[in-house]
Amino acid sequence: MIDEILQYNDSFVNSGFYKRFHFNKYPRKRLAILTCMDTRLVELLPAALGIHNGDVKLIKNAGGLILDPCDSTIRSLLIAILEFGVEEVMVIGHTECGAASISSETIINHLIQRGITRETIQNQKEMGFNFDHLFQGFENSKASVKRSVTLLKEHPLMPSGITIKGFVMDTSCGRLDPVGLS
Repeated sequence: MIDEILQYNDSFVNSGFYKRFHFNKYPRKRLAILTCMDTRLVELLPAALGIHNGDVKLIKNAGGLILDPCDSTIRSLLIAILEFGVEEVMVIGHTECGAASISSETIINHLIQRGITRETIQNQKEMGFNFDHLFQGFENSKASVKRSVTLLKEHPLMPSGITIKGFVMDTSCGRLDPVGLS
């Protein structure tokens, strides 16, 4: 598959088609979106939100969530705010999220099935790799979004005046439902 992609990339560059994607690094809408890496969202999310290349800083990870105040998602959002002029943040979970049901036990079993030894896994644990923390699922998308929004709003490095709102997208139609904090 990678070889096919590289072949396509060569054609893309040689045709000059890339020129239609020239934009600077500053998002026109001054918006960052944190969402899931789910394949259903690759085209659905931008289409449902009316966003295009150059409009937003789009950050994706498994589950579209923030695990703790020191994770790389916080880093990305702070850089987007402090260096690229982002003024608003949307946290968008989605229905039927596959990351909700993961667990450290499942991931460890998959690693073993793929040839990673128990000794290697134990060594990683001893070096501080926290499987339970990194591979936690969540109750539901709404609860996950609420947790991430709360972590962002309460983060000591989050500048005042940044609007942070949460939503859950219905993957069957693209509808956004607001997640209020109560």
